[in-house]
Amino acid sequence: MPDQLPAERIIELLGLKPHPTCGFVTETYRAQQRIPDEALPTVYAGSRPFASVLYFMVTADARIRLHRIRSDQMYHYYIGEPLEVLLLYPDGTGEIKVLGADLNGGMRPQLLIPGGTYHTSRLGKGSAVTAFSLLGTTEWPGFEPPDLELAEPSTLIAAYPALRREIEEFTNTR
Repeated sequence: MPDQLPAERIIELLGLKPHPTCGFVTETYRAQQRIPDEALPTVYAGSRPFASVLYFMVTADARIRLHRIRSDQMYHYYIGEPLEVLLLYPDGTGEIKVLGADLNGGMRPQLLIPGGTYHTSRLGKGSAVTAFSLLGTTEWPGFEPPDLELAEPSTLIAAYPALRREIEEFTNTR
């Protein structure tokens, strides 16, 4: 296996750009075919591509902000440090899942995030300042900007009181 490239070189090679929600991002695919407005639930308020795919990189300084999107999405882990993901489900429950290469340790290379699930992430505890995690995400129907909803940690702490500590730790709001 070749030596891992530094984050800066991967950003350059993949054309990743700073993103206000998801660290560094570049879209790699957007279906040309669209699902018509009348075939989608009314919450979409418009047509959507069949699917969209993007790369994203999380670093210590470029993290995933607490948000949700309407569509289901599948995270795909590629290289780097494990990524811890806090999931806050619409039914009021939540959990932490870890994406990474250590399958024996319980990590998985894919994570389904059901539509409407608030989520945020961080690099594994003890990661170096230069550490990163490179992933991809596939959304179906495809993502459009109106599908994104940012969340304030205080609002979700009130809605998920049993997960207060986790929300504070993931969002650095202690």
